[in-house]
Amino acid sequence: MARVPGATAAVRRAVRRVVADADGTVLVACSGGADSLALAAATAFVAPRAGLRAGLVTVDHGLQEGSAARAAGVAGWARAAGLAPVEVATVAVGRAGGPEAAARSARYAALDDAADRLDAVVLLGHTRDDQAETVLLALARGAGPRGLAGMAAARGRYRRPLLDLPRATTAASCAELGLIPWEDPHNTDPAYARSRLRSAMDELESLLGKGFRTNLARTAGLVAADCALLDEQAATLLSTVDTGTGLDVAALAAAPAALRTRVLRAFALRLGAPGSALTAAHVASLDALLTDWHGQGPVYLPGAITVHRRAGLLSP
Repeated sequence: MARVPGATAAVRRAVRRVVADADGTVLVACSGGADSLALAAATAFVAPRAGLRAGLVTVDHGLQEGSAARAAGVAGWARAAGLAPVEVATVAVGRAGGPEAAARSARYAALDDAADRLDAVVLLGHTRDDQAETVLLALARGAGPRGLAGMAAARGRYRRPLLDLPRATTAASCAELGLIPWEDPHNTDPAYARSRLRSAMDELESLLGKGFRTNLARTAGLVAADCALLDEQAATLLSTVDTGTGLDVAALAAAPAALRTRVLRAFALRLGAPGSALTAAHVASLDALLTDWHGQGPVYLPGAITVHRRAGLLSP
């Protein structure tokens, strides 16, 4: 048996670990770039040997000339590689939150739809470099632990097999397999924050050392573990202070801030506040109803939600 080249073997191992507990169908979200193309090729090899059906979804955002042809080319390659089902999802990108956020929302809506119909797990091609960029952007934006935790390796139906591998490995795997990745022009377009950051990452690494990206990604893993524990404790606290008609002010006010603010965020989400619009400022205003109470009026949350402090309770 011919020896599998090193980068391709590494990507296959990463996929094998992630799909070990999957059942039925796995779908690769593939743009045609090096990361997702290497992931798709590895999944086409690994999944059938694990008794799984492996398919692919490529999303046409319609934002670039030739995007439909690019999506059709990815789909044609996927079918030839033995992936099935293969779908092209054509989406309409809105404007809410800016171009990056709007495209992301449209993309995930399409992936959710495909996963729902096919009862599938979705594999995403984010690498260690993407994780490092996410952490650095979170730092620049003043994010809390949730932002610094970066992208989760697994959340719901989504899996990110390549988070421990550098982007260079996926590029090398494509070269080993004779695959020609698509180079997304948005990756070098200074209109996008992540693109501007990517252009600076090499310089930062030259200043801070070659382990710069790895260390940022490691930070995300450490913070994510802490967040998971705090979230678990906050869920227990929420069940304790929830009276059925509101949150017990005295009991919640006595809790540590790290737990209290998590409970308030979870409470706001449960009331229907959209997570994408719920900010730290909203949570801080809710917290003031507990810890800086001087008879102030209600807090207004996204989603036309109003929270009052009345008769010792926080309630809508």
